[in-house]
Amino acid sequence: MSQSPETAAPSGAVARFLNGIERVGNKLPDPAIIFLSAMLLIWFLSWIFSSTTFDAIDPRTGEAIVIHNLLSGDSLANFLANMVKTFTGFAPLGVVLVAMLGVGVAEHSGYINTGLKLMLKRTPQALLTPSIILIAIVSHTATDAGYVLVIPLAGVIFYAMGRHPLAGIAAAFAGVSGGFSANFIPSGIDPLLQSFTQSAAQIIDPDIAVNPLNNWFFTSASSLFIILLGWYITDKIIEPRLKNTEIDGDTNSLPSFDEVNAKEKRAFLAASGVMLSGIALLIFAASGEDSALRSPSGALTEFSAPLMQSIVPLIFLLFWIPGAVYGFLVGTFKSSKDMIDAMSKSMGSMAYYIVMAFFCALFISAFSQSNLGALLAIEGAEVLKALALPSSVTVVGIIFLTAFVNLFVGSSSAKWALLGPIFVPMLMQLGLSPDLTQAAYRVGDSSSNIITPLMPYFPLVVVYCQKYVKNTGIGTLIALMIPYSIAFLVGWSIFLLAYWGLSIPLGLQSSYIYPAG
Repeated sequence: MSQSPETAAPSGAVARFLNGIERVGNKLPDPAIIFLSAMLLIWFLSWIFSSTTFDAIDPRTGEAIVIHNLLSGDSLANFLANMVKTFTGFAPLGVVLVAMLGVGVAEHSGYINTGLKLMLKRTPQALLTPSIILIAIVSHTATDAGYVLVIPLAGVIFYAMGRHPLAGIAAAFAGVSGGFSANFIPSGIDPLLQSFTQSAAQIIDPDIAVNPLNNWFFTSASSLFIILLGWYITDKIIEPRLKNTEIDGDTNSLPSFDEVNAKEKRAFLAASGVMLSGIALLIFAASGEDSALRSPSGALTEFSAPLMQSIVPLIFLLFWIPGAVYGFLVGTFKSSKDMIDAMSKSMGSMAYYIVMAFFCALFISAFSQSNLGALLAIEGAEVLKALALPSSVTVVGIIFLTAFVNLFVGSSSAKWALLGPIFVPMLMQLGLSPDLTQAAYRVGDSSSNIITPLMPYFPLVVVYCQKYVKNTGIGTLIALMIPYSIAFLVGWSIFLLAYWGLSIPLGLQSSYIYPAG
């Protein structure tokens, strides 16, 4: 299989470093066992530190933080009683499985295959990588759609174009997760973070108001920066390094990319027409000010809006219905049983992820209940505050501290609920605005997403890679993503400082200084 761009496999210190990480990482136990071991470690640490009194104040309660002993009789009884609920209530599990039911119909009917073939005819090979990263970034608008749609399709597209599929997966993962805070289009995360920022700012100034789109201009500009940086890393570092990585997975199950015949094209146009009609109907239903899809305040992008809460079911419908239409028109589906078989095959491919999700859910629940993650975040923020560094250095310190905490506490909103009440008032006292503090937090929050196995979707990306390279492990994926993570962390920090230095507005009704002049 030929690969493009034609670049020699890298050698030298960087290559040895990444190869070393891959070797060490792949010697680690299976991800499911890592999550189980981590949960047991959390139990032990919670027992050790539960008898220690800490001075750190939990900003969520206003009281000294307390570590809960998960090895007490009550905690163990609660663990057993709620084990099933903890697993079934694990948010990424439902997101992935429901979306994949619809995608499975579209995939096995041939609808996605035909769509990709038509798209590839119109996409210049030289622009494939930035196109993938752009789509990955825009997918943030649909919450977790990028993880279940864009990342696996990127592997298929790269493979079809004669390029290494793991490079496509890495590029998409970098855009979806590493570039999580870069987007041209506002999404539900904007008002969610703003609500924590405003409440934190009101500790100092009770009358202050923060606009939900206070970082919109910065995140839009960041999109272009992330696309260009991710493009360079993919084509010049990641893909050359994969040059000698053999593709030994079950590629026979991947879509074939022969010519689209007239029957397939007609079926695709008809199915796509059904999809577009559904989207038009959805837009019409959401357009009214009294639409049931809007939040109580009338907004569509708030997390409380039924539209935002329905993204995954909408993904299911917008793939299941066109997939079914295409399948029956082109003949891949002869009866409803064929459609159900397609959904069953899709679920069969997710079996390994379901096992990992079980242990991941138990670990995340234990980590949250113990309060160890909250203690780590608060103590780190207090150390940064005590250093009393210059403003620009403090902003960079916030970015790096957030990136570090993100390795252990994945939820963006949960981290900001902990860190915001410390960071925002601290920088306000230094004369820096809540808008700038939030922007710094978002850079750090995104950059390390792609190198922590504790991120709920990380095991899923490992599964995607194993479809092409059977022995892909945690180390393989971390080694693939570290160049992106380091480049995003350092480059994006510099980008924010330059953006600040040029006094370009961060967003609507935003400022860099407090009080705003």
